[in-house]
Amino acid sequence: MPVFEYKGVTDAGKSVAGIREADSAKGLRALLRKEGIFLSEVTAEQEKNARATGEVDVKRFITGRISADDIAVMTRQLATLVGAGIPLVEAMTALIEQVDHERLKRVVSAVKDRVNEGSTLADAMAQHPKVFSTLFVNMIRAGEHSGALHVVLIRLADFTEAQARLRSKVIGTMAYPIIMVIVGTIIMGILMTVVVPKVTAMFQDMRMVLPLPTRILIFVSDTARDYWYALLTLAVLSVWGFLAYIRGKKGRAWWDRTTLHLPIFGKIIRLLAIARFSRTLSTLLKSGVPLLTSMDIVKAIVTNTVLSGVIEESREAIKEGESIAAPLRRSGEFPPMVYHMVAIGERSGQLEEMLLNVANAYDAQVETRMTALTSLLEPVMIVAMGGVVAFIVMSILLPILQMNTMAAH
Repeated sequence: MPVFEYKGVTDAGKSVAGIREADSAKGLRALLRKEGIFLSEVTAEQEKNARATGEVDVKRFITGRISADDIAVMTRQLATLVGAGIPLVEAMTALIEQVDHERLKRVVSAVKDRVNEGSTLADAMAQHPKVFSTLFVNMIRAGEHSGALHVVLIRLADFTEAQARLRSKVIGTMAYPIIMVIVGTIIMGILMTVVVPKVTAMFQDMRMVLPLPTRILIFVSDTARDYWYALLTLAVLSVWGFLAYIRGKKGRAWWDRTTLHLPIFGKIIRLLAIARFSRTLSTLLKSGVPLLTSMDIVKAIVTNTVLSGVIEESREAIKEGESIAAPLRRSGEFPPMVYHMVAIGERSGQLEEMLLNVANAYDAQVETRMTALTSLLEPVMIVAMGGVVAFIVMSILLPILQMNTMAAH
């Protein structure tokens, strides 16, 4: 959504200025008029001007996305300023100068303007849902209500950094196998469409029965060379159809249920989801967010529909006076350690600490399993690629050996 810098006058005749997201300048004018502000000047953001002049700001395009690391750094800086006793508006002003990310700087400026006009920090951040999640906003609101905003900000920074670290580890672990698959596919494609046809062309003119591996190789090579466009179209349509199916309610439920029971990967996916559930719920409860509200937020964050359905059942059970642990146990989707730790935490009044222990334990398991999986995938992929190359070499050498044998006789 475009960002606009504006200047205007309130009903009381006071001059105001700020930065606000809106669909268009006309939409911004209508939005501010509802707030009693009459625009005198509107300036579109640089990206909009660049599009109008036909120029492309490559740097802005590449760095425009606000990452979890950007949010974590900003949150910790704000926590430090607020914890030092600096008033919120002054802290936000100082924060704007410290933020390097251009888009985030604009968002923080807009938040500061709304806080300066009397809005709460949570309500101001809620105006930017693409930057500040529901979890983030609710924790800020709880911190403002409890008078411990700087403590909540520190917890938020810790939580965001932990999530970013885990995501980076998973992505970093899977990067090598993915690159190997892509590079291997490209190499095999070149071999089958360019190299192999030239080598096997001389075999097809011979009046001899070619070995089975050679015939298979020639068939695969000819198919890849002559019908590559059909194969590519089929692959694209298959991927598109699969993605369209799992976006639907029925397909999504099937896919989420299937991924949880995949060999090797299913366990990792389940551990990741439960660790995220446990850490998020612990952080929300520690920050003073009510339990039912926390369960709603956690349900939205856990993207697997099977697990989110269990969380919804737990929320309904809590409303009826039941414990959290009982629905988790009945579902069969949560490991025994989870509902036992939750039950102990509920009885002892240390639910937040128990959930955090579960999250830490499962994060460690995920890291261990991912490391082991990567160590296993590397030799398996090398052996698989070596096997394909060996098949090609054998398919080419067998007719040559066969010709030598015939010549010798």
